[in-house]
Amino acid sequence: MKTQTTFKSLLLIALQLFGISAVLAQSSIEPVGNRSEEIFSHIKQIKAGMLDVGYVEAGPIDGQTVLLIHGWPYDIYSYKEVSEQLVAKGFRVLVPYLRGYGSTTFLSQETSRNGQQSAFALDMIAFMDALNVKSAIVGGFDWGARTADIMAALWPERVKGLVSVSGYLIGSQEGNRAPLKPKAEQSWWYQYYFATERGAAGYEANTYEFNKLIWQTASPTWKFDKYTYDRSAGSFKNQDHIKIVIDNYRWRLGLSKGEAKYDELEAKLAKFPVITVPTVTLEGDANGAPHPEPSAYAARFKGKYAHHTIKGIGHNLPQEAPEAFADAILEVAGWINK
Repeated sequence: MKTQTTFKSLLLIALQLFGISAVLAQSSIEPVGNRSEEIFSHIKQIKAGMLDVGYVEAGPIDGQTVLLIHGWPYDIYSYKEVSEQLVAKGFRVLVPYLRGYGSTTFLSQETSRNGQQSAFALDMIAFMDALNVKSAIVGGFDWGARTADIMAALWPERVKGLVSVSGYLIGSQEGNRAPLKPKAEQSWWYQYYFATERGAAGYEANTYEFNKLIWQTASPTWKFDKYTYDRSAGSFKNQDHIKIVIDNYRWRLGLSKGEAKYDELEAKLAKFPVITVPTVTLEGDANGAPHPEPSAYAARFKGKYAHHTIKGIGHNLPQEAPEAFADAILEVAGWINK
């Protein structure tokens, strides 16, 4: 141990003599896990479309790009361990905060705080454009899976392959008009709560407790600690978070009209376009959030396709089972690179 410490100190001194900072030298010899922690605590920013997007980037710049998209009420830390595993395999990983989360902000105060599904997908296309990423493997869960599905369906040239938790999540206002069976409606209780002004006020007043409850009920077998939750809960303090979340769920029920500039895209999505890019869908058999059965969406995927159900795992699958999610990315990458 003493020899190792001495060598490390001498290396730092030598590098400083050659004009290389001690900070850089220190980070270059840290274990992979610590480097990932540093990366996720250092948020980059880039102007993309109507947003200033906060994101993390890890891995070699010339590695195959993987774009990972989080959901509600989660954030980029859902992908911390997944990113570590993918970077170790040589991938370049990008994990952005969605509109209304973390350090992602709108460039103009005049921009509508719109939460409809097509807006998120266009945000991600603009994010890729800003970073000069022509195409990527895209993965997501919850809102992130829906966003990734839309990208793959409408812009397949931008999506080399897809990993989607809970499969095909593209919806439409018209499709959502049809009532579900009572048990299914009950699982959407928060959507109806958000449809009221009382619900909007309640979410704003109790965001921390509300989202923690969602974590617990959506992932009943996941025993996350206070540090893990608090690390992500900070992203809910975004000034637009409440408006985006409320508008998202109200839009689904037709209570928020959305914007006319997205009408053409929404009309295409309302026809439930098939997805042709290579895809792996995942599901946790302990998912406590509303989700379709795999048999209900398999036919929506017309390219090379596989589905895996992960035992004992809930809704936040990439954080609860990072190895399984990373393996799905590797599976898709293997198909692409054959």
